[in-house]
Amino acid sequence: MADWRDHLPAVRGKLLRDEPLGPFTWFRVGGPADVIFLPADEADLAGFLKGLDPAVPVIPLGVGSNTLVRDGGVEGVVIRLGKAFAGVEARGDNRIFAGAAALDAMVAREAAKAGIAGLEFYRGVPGSIGGATVMNAGCYGAETKDILVEAYAVTRAGERVTFSNAQMGFSYRKSAKAAAGGLIFTGALFEGTADDPAAVEARMAEITARRETTQPIREKTGGSTFKNPPGQSSWKLVDEAGWRGKPRGGAMFSPLHANFLINTGEATAADLEGLGEAVRADVKARTGIELEWEIKRIGRPAG
Repeated sequence: MADWRDHLPAVRGKLLRDEPLGPFTWFRVGGPADVIFLPADEADLAGFLKGLDPAVPVIPLGVGSNTLVRDGGVEGVVIRLGKAFAGVEARGDNRIFAGAAALDAMVAREAAKAGIAGLEFYRGVPGSIGGATVMNAGCYGAETKDILVEAYAVTRAGERVTFSNAQMGFSYRKSAKAAAGGLIFTGALFEGTADDPAAVEARMAEITARRETTQPIREKTGGSTFKNPPGQSSWKLVDEAGWRGKPRGGAMFSPLHANFLINTGEATAADLEGLGEAVRADVKARTGIELEWEIKRIGRPAG
């Protein structure tokens, strides 16, 4: 049987076969991708998608801060956007453009330099702008939907499209437009308000200090594991069920923050997901509340 990977469109970027995905994620676990595509630029991405067999699955992967790749690897093409998609540029009228591969924290810093307030919360959000746009990322009372003007993407057919804030269909940790699939987000335009750069920097410093004392940011983690149920805090539910700091294989919910799942050393993806599912089942049995994963889990189980 012919391998579809022998008939991929010509690209200027890189195509890697059977490349382990663990090094591309913060958990540092997971099997290989059938193919990883690292596009040279947006035109390279569009051309590749236009020429790719529509039957081949396409999975975008940002910096892997909020993704758990299963041990059996990922079917199809994983698209990882690099330096060409990491630009950040102030555009006047308190607006700032950021490529999908730009780190959230970098965007916050650049906004501060430009005297733009409102993006400070990105200093406390791990990951990149692509993921923030897809998941309506936020913290400390602010979300992506509060500042986004437009989002830019390329469709599976290779067409470049633009979506307004309203068209993105934002809700808690979700964009309906992104969830519908078929899009690779390449960048976004944000708008804040004018403020003194020093004042913005000071607020960012407070966020950084708070995060460092309350979250295990130096561990192999994926950020918040579960979404907060309405009127509830996931960390409290995990903590009250007795799972804070309780190891299971190489996986554990952090002693510092009970909603942060961490790889303590040699955990597999199955260890991490299995612990998360055990906690979900325990919390459901105790409280009737069903915790919903915030971490995106992709790929095949080991088999």
